[in-house]
Amino acid sequence: MKLDTYTLLGRSGLRVSPISLGTMTFGTEWGWGTDEAAARELFDLYVDAGGNFIDTADLYTEGTSEQWVGRFTAERGLRDRLVIATKYSYNAQPGNPNAGGNHRKNLLRALEGSLKRLGTDYIDLYYLHTWDRMTPADEVMRAMDDAVRAGKIRYVGLSDVPAWYAGRAQTLADWRGFEPVAAMQLEYSMIERNAEHEFADLATSLGMGLVPWSPLGMGVLSGKYRPSQSARGATGASAEGRLQTVGAKPPPGFDKLTDRNFAIVAELEAVAREANRPMAQVALNWLYQKRGVASIIVGATKKAQLQESLGALDFTLAPELAERLDAASEPAHPFPYYMFADGHQARIHGQVDVAARPANHGLAQHVPAPTGA
Repeated sequence: MKLDTYTLLGRSGLRVSPISLGTMTFGTEWGWGTDEAAARELFDLYVDAGGNFIDTADLYTEGTSEQWVGRFTAERGLRDRLVIATKYSYNAQPGNPNAGGNHRKNLLRALEGSLKRLGTDYIDLYYLHTWDRMTPADEVMRAMDDAVRAGKIRYVGLSDVPAWYAGRAQTLADWRGFEPVAAMQLEYSMIERNAEHEFADLATSLGMGLVPWSPLGMGVLSGKYRPSQSARGATGASAEGRLQTVGAKPPPGFDKLTDRNFAIVAELEAVAREANRPMAQVALNWLYQKRGVASIIVGATKKAQLQESLGALDFTLAPELAERLDAASEPAHPFPYYMFADGHQARIHGQVDVAARPANHGLAQHVPAPTGA
């Protein structure tokens, strides 16, 4: 398929594809990735389809991912065409506390390393990868702005941070004239919808494009794990994949094979059958319609997987089918979020329906590609 529309990233003028190529699978260091030849095939498939948004990080496969992205980009002469995003925060030097974290020293150290591995003199979008719980937002935003002014990065992003921290960072940027945050990368899928509690409003109000990672819930929503095909039920799903490598007690974020999630998968399977589309395509299409979403990161280890994902936006999911998926995957609303639901809000507004929500995609604007692109 041809990725023939682009999205403005947050409040910036940067055009990115609505589907981003995730490259965490580029490399075999972690036990479930691809070799270089297979990674090159995935890269070529994506860019030949018109994709321009590549996502990596200094952490991924011990730096191999960045090296291969840089190599593939140079081989095809695509540096000016592609929007390359990478990240910093994680420590690859045990015993050296300043080789990790969000602070200025590590940001500059990590940035130089990424530039070298990518074989480029600038990075299009540079993310803080994960909040370190100690570096002030003003230190991060000033250091990011310095890197922008030095020409080493073009746009600023935040990933895996609290909403209050992102709000403070963007407010500081507005007040002090720093480069603003253009993108917010978060885990977001049909089985992980907690981003909707605050981040959708944050993105649309403050001009950040949401870029979901793990949109298929580490494969749970891809059709790989189907209760209908397992006589043993949810916990006995027989598929093999990344989730099978984490053991009986998975770390936070990897505990996806649950009864709740398999109930969602069952409804997704039924909806996909009615839509006559693969489960993965339906899950991605559903997610792309959510408020504030600018581009969805998809990864793959096989060409067929990526081809399927790239077709996820080629159809319109019927509203009644989307509503079924919404209902099946409704997240819990702990305090204070239950107070913001429609029923509770009606008591504030005198039982009068007050429509004050932004449009579906908020600031995300879709830009047709030039003729012949």
